[in-house]
Amino acid sequence: MDNRFNTIAGWTLGAGIVFLGAWLVTGEMFHDGRPEKMGYPIAGVEEEGGEGEEAEQPIAHFLQTADVSRGEGQFRKCAACHTINQGGANGLGPNLWGRMGAPIAGVAGYSYSDALRGRAGGQTWNWDNMSEWIHSPRGFAPGTKMTFAGIGDPQDRADLLVYMNAQGGSLQLPPPPAAGAQSAGGDGSDAPGENAARAADAPAQGDRGTPQPTPNVQTPGRSGGEASPTAGDGDQPRPTGQ
Repeated sequence: MDNRFNTIAGWTLGAGIVFLGAWLVTGEMFHDGRPEKMGYPIAGVEEEGGEGEEAEQPIAHFLQTADVSRGEGQFRKCAACHTINQGGANGLGPNLWGRMGAPIAGVAGYSYSDALRGRAGGQTWNWDNMSEWIHSPRGFAPGTKMTFAGIGDPQDRADLLVYMNAQGGSLQLPPPPAAGAQSAGGDGSDAPGENAARAADAPAQGDRGTPQPTPNVQTPGRSGGEASPTAGDGDQPRPTGQ
């Protein structure tokens, strides 16, 4: 009888020691306090800049070294939603042939969201606002149905812009920005007045003899029937099943 009691007591004591040890270990691994950094990283979404981070250069800075071939590669990210060949059909997003320099939300026969139509305001797609749209569709037009996370790298965006412009676009490459100039920001705000002033200043600088750069932008042939990536004024979600 005593041996049986001792056995039970021993097992009970051992279980208690194991439980206490596990409690101490998990207490060290998991804390109830507020973490220093909230949330967790998501692939394809870049963290917004914090205090002390260097401001991003204007997109015109990156356009000076933009490359059409690299841009075509960037555009493949969105081929599931857009076509960019001339006369291509609308899909989840509109066909993007000739959108650079064309009215925002202006593809005939395509049903845009109220968010992007309201953001248009009679504007046309230019280097700056298209860069903002590609950087963060939801930041540019809050409430848009487009679920594309955006492209955070400004050089990748510049490459994509020159590729889109090569597909029926009408924009001239802007001059390099003045030293110390900063990007319009990623808050979705547009600065058409600043863009117009910048464009108006370009000829005057040429009159004063300021040399204008000749960027190394190679324009390939039109991509006939290739379905191409996102970016443009597409406003529909990628095929994620939602």
